[in-house]
Amino acid sequence: MRNARSGRPSALWMPRSRGALSGLILVILGAWGALIPFVGPHFNFAYTPDQDWAWSTARGWLDVLPGAATVAAGLLLIFSGNRITAMVGGWLAVLAGAWFVIGRELAPMLGIGSAGDPIAASDRKRAALEVSYFSGLGALIVFVGGVAIARLAVRLASDVEALARVEEARAAREAEPSHGEPAYVSGLRETPEVSSGALTQPRVDRYGSEGEPKRGWRRQRPEGGSPNAAYLRWPHPQR
Repeated sequence: MRNARSGRPSALWMPRSRGALSGLILVILGAWGALIPFVGPHFNFAYTPDQDWAWSTARGWLDVLPGAATVAAGLLLIFSGNRITAMVGGWLAVLAGAWFVIGRELAPMLGIGSAGDPIAASDRKRAALEVSYFSGLGALIVFVGGVAIARLAVRLASDVEALARVEEARAAREAEPSHGEPAYVSGLRETPEVSSGALTQPRVDRYGSEGEPKRGWRRQRPEGGSPNAAYLRWPHPQR
């Protein structure tokens, strides 16, 4: 989220990593709460009716709805970079967890049916079903959502440092000159400067260091000499 006037990130901005772990835990817990009533009978760990993928109104209200809300809350925490949006996800998780805990007690009064009876031969398994399906699952979701809200309610020093790095990167991008544009001075293109010494230096290929021609031996036939005779003459400038 950016300030409309300055274009800089506002105080509501936060790094996405702030709620990523809590959001991932909530997604896993919500998926468990929404799917376990339908796959539990396959492992002999379910409430009545003891059938795989058996749909009922009570399961939709008491299991699928709070589970889907928990998954949505977790996704908001994972992908949101805005503090307000992430806090909405945290509160949604708290409400979904609370519904897991008290939904069975309110179901007869609301007329949405019953979740069924636990299929268990012992009190230990009955307690495990109750904790895994409703009360324990809901309490854990409330706890994770509350931790996420507490972390989002404060502005840590790491948030200020991350915001400063974002602003520095933005300022550096604005300060960089655009590539491919020629530089102009007073409407004319800039030309490279040539030093005066480069124009007055003597050539070194045919001339010496002081500008005089190099001298050396050269074969030359004098006037009146035999055309086949070879003579050496010194000095003679090299060409």
